[in-house]
Amino acid sequence: MNDRVPWGGMALALAGSVTLFLSTFEFWLSLAVLVVWIGSLWLSRPAPDRMRPRDEGSTITQDSMRDLIEPLNLPYLVMEHGRITLANKAARDVLGGHVIGQDARVALRHPEAVRLLDKNVAGEATIRGLTGPKSVWQFSLRPVDTRRAMIELVNRTAEADISRAHTDFVANASHELRTPLASIIGYVETLIDGENPDNARPIKPETRARFLETIAREAKRLQALVEDLMSLSRIEAEKHELPPTVFDFGPSIDTLIAGMQTLHGKDRIEFKRAHLPMPIRGDEQQVHQLVRNLIENALKYGADDQPARVSLQLQGDLLELTIRDTGEGIAPEHIPHLTRRFYRTDPGRSRAVGGTGLGLAIVKHIVERHRGRLAIESTLGVGTTVIVRLPRWQDDSAAVSA
Repeated sequence: MNDRVPWGGMALALAGSVTLFLSTFEFWLSLAVLVVWIGSLWLSRPAPDRMRPRDEGSTITQDSMRDLIEPLNLPYLVMEHGRITLANKAARDVLGGHVIGQDARVALRHPEAVRLLDKNVAGEATIRGLTGPKSVWQFSLRPVDTRRAMIELVNRTAEADISRAHTDFVANASHELRTPLASIIGYVETLIDGENPDNARPIKPETRARFLETIAREAKRLQALVEDLMSLSRIEAEKHELPPTVFDFGPSIDTLIAGMQTLHGKDRIEFKRAHLPMPIRGDEQQVHQLVRNLIENALKYGADDQPARVSLQLQGDLLELTIRDTGEGIAPEHIPHLTRRFYRTDPGRSRAVGGTGLGLAIVKHIVERHRGRLAIESTLGVGTTVIVRLPRWQDDSAAVSA
């Protein structure tokens, strides 16, 4: 610190005075020299530093705020006396460049945001429809000083879509489970009432047999639905994990289709493939499920007198699996929605043939996990073609397990 006592200089002055006294024996002269010397040291000290008070308001300038918010990824706006004076690039992309200079209430156009802006106090609000009919934004207002306030916008649309999808999934799953359960309970209660000795009209054996067949059919449908729900849940949980194993798709699909031909009849499934090594990195069980779901769909919705045609070819670095049927076809407006859970073009027919509404949703998630692509083409009155393209394993040194 600059205000310290100069002890070193004072000691030197004292030593000099003592030396003068010993050489001259003039006491008063020595004392006068000491006083003058020490006084000069004291007066020559540097003036102490003084802390100048900061002007807090002057450090926050328009340019400094612009430099601060411009590189941020979230939309930020600065409002002064109710009018927007700054908007970073993210905000200009969302609201447009014309927002600068506008009244903030006109720019945001939402009652909750206007309410906070009128109060000019810190707070948050949820704004719907700011950038689209289903958009959801979180609006935050933070005063900077007496003149200015900062506005932050956070896009919550994706979170709202996920929440809505989960709600719809639970509602659809509940409905799908309730339908076979209601049928099973109804027939069982009828059979129980029929066994009552006081019942004047007992159930005939042929009616009982028909009821039991219906119960068994609905129970199997319920079982298939639960299995598909569990399968979809597992696949979704693993969707972002690339399978660790490599296997040859050709011999593997040969085995699968041979088993399905035994079950449905060789004339119901035609299969052709290129006899080349087709290694892929994948989960063999899931790939089998993908192929099985697509072939069963072709058999269910195709013509009864025509087979499902399956082919497997190598197209460059892609394995191309194609399944064709010659059924009634699908209207163009339905095709983009076919991979949604429980989506059906004809709910009555789908349930009649035993569909759960989850088959193509499962296929889509398996294809995504294997970094592949799914395409669906259909023409009314002609039939439907589903094409799955999976990447061929490129590491020739990898061990390929059949």
